[in-house]
Amino acid sequence: MELGECTRNPGYRDSDGTVSAADTNTTVPEEKVDSTSVKLEQHPAEEKYMQFKPYAGMPKEVLLLYSSQARYRVTREIMFWLTVACTLALVAVTIAVIAMSPRCMGWWQTTPVYQVYPRSFHDSDGDGVGDLKGIQQKLDHFQYLNIKAVWISPFYRSPMKDFGYDVEDFRDIDPLFGTMKDFEELLAEMHSRDLKLIMDFIPNHTSDRHRWFNLSRTRDPHYEDYYVWTDCNASNPKPNNWVSIFGNSSWTYDEVRGQCYLHQFLKEQPDLNFRNPDVRQEIVDLIHFWLGKGVDGFRMDAVKHILEASHLRDEPQVDPNQPPETVTTEWDLHSDYTTSQVGLHDLLREWRAVIDTYSREPGRYRFLVTESYDYDEVWKTMMYYSTPLVKESDFPFNFYLLDLPQNTSGLWAKHLVHLWMGNMPKGKWANWVVGNHDRSRIASSAGQAYTRVINMLLLTLPGTPTTYYGEEIGMENINITESQVQDPAGKYNKSLSRDPERSPMQWSGDMNAGFNIKTNITWLPVHPNYESVNVEVQKEDEGSVLAQYRFLNTLRQSELPFLRGWFCYVHADANVFSYLRELDGLDRAFLMVLNFGKESVITDLSSVLELPDQLKVVMSTNSANNGKVLKKSQIMTEVGEGLVLQYSTGTRFNPNHPDQCYISEKACYMKVMDILYKC
Repeated sequence: MELGECTRNPGYRDSDGTVSAADTNTTVPEEKVDSTSVKLEQHPAEEKYMQFKPYAGMPKEVLLLYSSQARYRVTREIMFWLTVACTLALVAVTIAVIAMSPRCMGWWQTTPVYQVYPRSFHDSDGDGVGDLKGIQQKLDHFQYLNIKAVWISPFYRSPMKDFGYDVEDFRDIDPLFGTMKDFEELLAEMHSRDLKLIMDFIPNHTSDRHRWFNLSRTRDPHYEDYYVWTDCNASNPKPNNWVSIFGNSSWTYDEVRGQCYLHQFLKEQPDLNFRNPDVRQEIVDLIHFWLGKGVDGFRMDAVKHILEASHLRDEPQVDPNQPPETVTTEWDLHSDYTTSQVGLHDLLREWRAVIDTYSREPGRYRFLVTESYDYDEVWKTMMYYSTPLVKESDFPFNFYLLDLPQNTSGLWAKHLVHLWMGNMPKGKWANWVVGNHDRSRIASSAGQAYTRVINMLLLTLPGTPTTYYGEEIGMENINITESQVQDPAGKYNKSLSRDPERSPMQWSGDMNAGFNIKTNITWLPVHPNYESVNVEVQKEDEGSVLAQYRFLNTLRQSELPFLRGWFCYVHADANVFSYLRELDGLDRAFLMVLNFGKESVITDLSSVLELPDQLKVVMSTNSANNGKVLKKSQIMTEVGEGLVLQYSTGTRFNPNHPDQCYISEKACYMKVMDILYKC
């Protein structure tokens, strides 16, 4: 329809089909022109629509007319193919980013592991012994330190001859620590706070009060060979010269069975016979039990002792001329037949395969760490790492830094670090331990002057640090009298007692250092310095050991060079040990200068061309030096002082010194996209 001059539609009909009178009049007076009237004109079929441009609300016919014109069709096709190209490019970039991205780090790599000795951490019921509810009440402490993984020493039902390492029932909680309900509540609360719980697992032995042992000593057909038995003389029960870790013979005569049983630890801790397939299955069932409860991993105790030679021959003596009757300690013998036997790693790999079946759920990776003191035979420890073909432990515990107090010097510190880094299989993840429930506290063995610098070393080296409770505040050993000795090793020889490093945690200056606030009872004495060395006091002091530990842990987790970057030796002498952490592609790097010596020194690193002339002190263990800018030719450190120095440079150290540098999995940083990629 078009605008017309009062022209009527001659084809119009009323609903009854008649033509209206008005419509029969084909002539309309010219003076009565109404511009609003509409006329319909019959257009020739070949006449084109002459509207100047498209308009909103146009009908389909008009839209089709214009859409076929070149200027619209070409534009539409260009937009379509641009969209397709952009989509394909986005998919390609996404695939490339995924393919080139390094593996995501596990939770056990990004956080320190904090060891809790439950007897000494916190007592919730006033009996003088720490418990599971006590741990739950102190979960805020881990979050304050930004620690996500907690290893809890044994809390199984036990006669406590070795404080939980003599297990009477692997499926129950000792009443001293609480109930299974307490454990389940603790685990649930930890998971709600994104904390991981690592259990201590003791596969080598049980308590002599375990049901298996009692059935074995009575020769029950199924359990008869659950332990290592052999014939012996009841009056002199020494089938061979094997010696217990705690001293004296590894054999004890059992009157009920009429044979001797092997125990590489206390006589109340008989060794299981892992050459019996039923015993191996029992351990697998226990692993299923606790993983089914939801635990996040295991620390496997004393793994090198799990298998022993079946021939039971005498061990060779370290000194062949030593009278055999005077052989009473493990140091008198080469442990060729009682440790690291063929088949050991097959057992561990079998257990690892079971653990991995629980790691398939996203975000629920289950962790495994092994404990084996191999001393100068470091190659034996390295065998606990996984291989490219089969998984074993995520890492074996590294105890070499426990020897730092033997020689406080920069060269010695570098030597101990290199013992691990120089022997670790390529691509594996390191770890570091400076204290545990079996070794003297580092603040006592090395001295308070070195506590802070050792914590700095622990938290800036590559790999996972493990912190024994109290090290974050610089706790020291306690002195105990003979009447106060609790440790069985100490009862055999007081100088071997491990009680001094197991004193109650120092939470505050209140009664019993806040460990037990209900009664005046503690299972071991509290250290006399608890009023000045405790968590509460140090939280208020920005320069405290606790504050510096927390800062270093936060720095470690927030700066890519510490988690993903290269570790390179820079300098070592009689006093100072220096190394750097850098990441390819990132212009920010960190230099550590740690004084383990006996005197204040000035370190000149002007020969290190990759370092800029000036470096900024991000943190010093002497807080007065924080924020200072130092020349690389004059880096001053006091005794026991450690510096974290930050610098910016486009020149990397590692390409020019490959023999001085290590990295677990190489990655580079792309500043434009703010991403990491494989390089």
